Amino acid sequence: MKQLIIIFISLIFAVTTYSQTRILDVFVLDDTNTYMFVEEDQLYDSGWHLLAQPTFWQKVMASSPEVGMVNVARTRQILSEILMENWKDDKESKEAFKDSIRALYGLDSLEKIYVTSGKNHFYQFEKVLPSISRGIEIFRQQDVDPFYAQSILLIESPGKLDQFSNAGALGPFQLMKRVARKYGLKVNKYKDERKDFDKSAIAASKLIGKSCVPMARKILKNQGIEFKETDLWFKLVVLHIYHAGAGNVGALLQHLKPKEGGMPLIQLMWQNEYAGFKNASQNYSQVALASNLILYEMMYKKCDFMYDCESFVSK
Repeated sequence: MKQLIIIFISLIFAVTTYSQTRILDVFVLDDTNTYMFVEEDQLYDSGWHLLAQPTFWQKVMASSPEVGMVNVARTRQILSEILMENWKDDKESKEAFKDSIRALYGLDSLEKIYVTSGKNHFYQFEKVLPSISRGIEIFRQQDVDPFYAQSILLIESPGKLDQFSNAGALGPFQLMKRVARKYGLKVNKYKDERKDFDKSAIAASKLIGKSCVPMARKILKNQGIEFKETDLWFKLVVLHIYHAGAGNVGALLQHLKPKEGGMPLIQLMWQNEYAGFKNASQNYSQVALASNLILYEMMYKKCDFMYDCESFVSK
């Protein structure tokens, strides 16, 4: 395992959207590189690390694709594990298996059961560390909270920097053509700048800062929900908008009519579908939490020394 030494901590107390963000510089002994990552203390201080959903996804990220986790869709509680080679039967057999699981655990006949394969072949976080460092730098330059850069890269980039999504998104920040063009990228039959990391990062930061954050404010205000933009739950709402679109997130909250924000709101979003806000959308912030928790633990696991620098105010 790589030996990690944190050589200094930059505490950023900015007047912008990334106030109170902690950015740590990490030195890796065996390759003499320095990496940055955003430390989000609310992951632990507010108890997000204790929730079943991010715990579930951490296990998925650490497991082989040969293994499947049998889980309750609503809560992501893992009931058992199976070999995925035994899950390649017909639909009728799969439904019979799920019925047997419901009966065994005394679950309602309508309770959704999923079988989720391990994804350690995709979530290889050490490979994305250089990209995270660069993404943090670019988002800071654009005056946008670098937590968003880190989270999106952890979700989207480990295994598909140059792969298209099913919806046609491409690049390290998985931008759609229309969005990429809107924020200044060339996307045509001759050139696709979504593959250019720096240009893609700048476009993503503009999308977050000029659209996703303002729309999160508007949606929450329309529901009469108080918020602080430095709260982790607010940032998760922003990530949902980045993934599913403001229209779908707004429609979901209008449908649910939540009375409060915070963790209860995010959990409510995890357990409900509406309009275009479906299972993949529900998973997005769960995966963001899980991957940030893994990164946090990875950075600290082999840490030998830590030096605190004085805080400063960015201008």
